[in-house]
Amino acid sequence: CGSVDDGKSTLIGRLLWDATDLYDDQRAAIGNSKAGDGTHPDFSRLLDGLAAELEQGITIDIAWRYFEAADRRYIIIDSPGHEQYTRNMASGASHADVAIMLVDARHGVKEQTRRHAAILDLMGTKRVILAVNKMDLVDWSESKFRDIESEFFAITKQFGFESPVAIPVSAVTGENVAGPGPSMPWYQGKPLLTHLEEQSEVTIRAARPFRFPVQMVVRDGQDFRGLAGTVTSGRIAVGEEVADAVSGRTAHVKRIVTMDGDLQAAEKDQAVVIELDVDVDVSRGAVLSSIEDKPLSVTKLEARLVWLGEIPYKPTAQYLLRTATDLVPIDWLQINTLLDLATLTPRDKTDCEANDIADVNITLGRATALDVFRELSGTGSFMIVDSVTGASVAGGVALAVSDHGVADGISTFTISGDCAFMVTRELLEQGVCKDLVGKSDVASKAEFRRRADEVVKLMRTAGVDVCLDCLGD
Repeated sequence: CGSVDDGKSTLIGRLLWDATDLYDDQRAAIGNSKAGDGTHPDFSRLLDGLAAELEQGITIDIAWRYFEAADRRYIIIDSPGHEQYTRNMASGASHADVAIMLVDARHGVKEQTRRHAAILDLMGTKRVILAVNKMDLVDWSESKFRDIESEFFAITKQFGFESPVAIPVSAVTGENVAGPGPSMPWYQGKPLLTHLEEQSEVTIRAARPFRFPVQMVVRDGQDFRGLAGTVTSGRIAVGEEVADAVSGRTAHVKRIVTMDGDLQAAEKDQAVVIELDVDVDVSRGAVLSSIEDKPLSVTKLEARLVWLGEIPYKPTAQYLLRTATDLVPIDWLQINTLLDLATLTPRDKTDCEANDIADVNITLGRATALDVFRELSGTGSFMIVDSVTGASVAGGVALAVSDHGVADGISTFTISGDCAFMVTRELLEQGVCKDLVGKSDVASKAEFRRRADEVVKLMRTAGVDVCLDCLGD
């Protein structure tokens, strides 16, 4: 990642050229091409495949490349540098274990470089290698490299990146990419590929609690009812007890089913179907978890997000929060601060535009299962969706969540100022809640509240500016 024209595609192309077994026709095609300087092959053509990318010499969409070196398999995600394609970079960062951040030695750290660093932090990518590219265009200057290195280390301290390292490279000549070169004797460190080879494997702690967002209910005949999904963390085995975070209902795992047969246990990243020993009312959007360490049933959260939509945030617009499998109406979203990319400090702001990184408070229309992102990323991240167009307008992570509890599992919409339509108790009693009029038991009150929330949710999804009047007791 890095700003536009810093040489990301060229660097990766050079790495593939030097370290992998390319097909003869690929080597011939690249060998006959010329980069902008007219003296070196255009290695970026190994990555940029769209016609618009080749014509403009830029990366637009993320490109995935696979290669093996030193008995290790790599997946490289080449992300675009243009500010308008920040959403593509964020998508790539969400899959990465290690980030190579590029900086043009002539220009140093830019605003987009800082934005990409903030997004890496947002997505939980904590291992970062700085590649100061185009050292050949600054006469292999050590002082130029040291200045950029110093500024980069200041950024890494701000975001808490782990064991950062800076490497001077030249993608077109191959200096310090797959191996060292003679032009920078003052650099005694290792080349880029060696640093990648020394990166430790991503380890999943066995102590991580079990999380299983339910994607769909699977039926097979009259007797089988299974819950399909992917284990996002932890481990589950047949016979163990699981719980639904929002409702608090529990059951034991009867079977773990796959296309290749039943399993005795399932671990992180395995897609399975879980059959429970009792018929619990659990469907898409629920999160099954271990009994000892459940996610919170959340209606309020503090979050950090990157705004990806071209239309700025509108306080009057209706948004939905999409978790791994759930889609929840947002009752209230408040922008507190934006990250100043020049100083990397927060500044008070109430609006948010494309590519802004903001700290926000969110109140949901009903409870959903969420974790804090730094503890469990799979169930601590989310997208914000425009309820009318369905477009994804922001991606974020939960910094802190408020436990709504599972006693009632029902939340309430609050009055949010002037609105086009007000749902009142009188209207509900004349329609969908007519059979609950006069009932004062706890179950009836909870059902009244649930129906009220569902009515508001449906109307907001349809684009109606609606709010819910105080229902009292």
